[in-house]
Amino acid sequence: MRKTNKQSKNKCTGHRFSHLTLDERIKIEIGYQEGRNFREIAKILGNGRSASAICREVAGKPRKGRGKYQAYVAHNKAFAKREKRGKRPRLKNDLIRAYATEKMKLGWSPEQISIRLPIDHKGEEISHEAIYQFVYAQIHREGNGSLRQGCEDLRPYLPRRRKRRLAKGFRKARKLERPILPSIEDRPKEVDRRKEIGHWEDDTIVSRKSTSRLKTINERVSGLVFIKKIKNGSVEESNCAVLEKLEAIPCPYVQTLTRDRGTENFGYKEIEQTLEISCYFAHPYCSHERGSNENANGLIRRFLPKGTDFAKVTDKEIAHVEYLLNTRPRKRLEGLTPYEVFFNKTGVALKC
Repeated sequence: MRKTNKQSKNKCTGHRFSHLTLDERIKIEIGYQEGRNFREIAKILGNGRSASAICREVAGKPRKGRGKYQAYVAHNKAFAKREKRGKRPRLKNDLIRAYATEKMKLGWSPEQISIRLPIDHKGEEISHEAIYQFVYAQIHREGNGSLRQGCEDLRPYLPRRRKRRLAKGFRKARKLERPILPSIEDRPKEVDRRKEIGHWEDDTIVSRKSTSRLKTINERVSGLVFIKKIKNGSVEESNCAVLEKLEAIPCPYVQTLTRDRGTENFGYKEIEQTLEISCYFAHPYCSHERGSNENANGLIRRFLPKGTDFAKVTDKEIAHVEYLLNTRPRKRLEGLTPYEVFFNKTGVALKC
């Protein structure tokens, strides 16, 4: 039999109180069955116990007979209740818990799981906040960062893989002008509205381990993303990757390409002539002007984090990452996937 008398403090009144001990409950049982009133019993207990506390403890049970107040029974129930406190199962049911766990391991964010769940399972819904709480409740409940028994650590599958949830920060961008390249300021305004399929962005993800890099190309409306490994940061390698990926798309759906001012992108005229497309360059240090592509690169980094040697990553592995990104639901697409949106708007079924 465990006895606890842990004191805590009421935040509103500042009054310190403690749980009843087994000895105190035995005294309550004896005094109550002898016919004493609550004030008399509180006086016997001392320690600042109030008559209202005794009343709550007895909770309307009779003094004698069936259902009477019993100290050992009351103490065991109280202790069991404290043990359960704050340990209710997170998420609504086993189906949602299994669904959330499965999709997180595929690289889906809690927000994507939240918006896709009602599509895959009619009548079921859950908020992304509940999923985050489900993940972190497994860890921090013990107070020392250890994993609770029987629980799985899902933090490595979160978008940022943090031990704790942090507020997002914002970086201020510096604006410098380099007028030697076609400026994003001359790009048609309808591109900003994301209403028409056919406007693309590209970038290069570098590896500190080798000269191998990843060329990423994404479509602004559908979120469709292509990934191609290139040997180095030369203009030739960059152009070959872009041409290979975009030549497979019908001409009406390849209209503009927005790029950063990296030297590997300076061969834009070849791309314009081959694809009959218009290229535009964002301002220096203004990655937000290619926000869709920067977001796609962040998603890719979840599968191929910083420090990865791209020379050791196979084309098959890269194709698998591309497939996962294009088949995951997006919040701004109302739960649809990039493949689904691209097909719905163009009738073009891309190879999955």
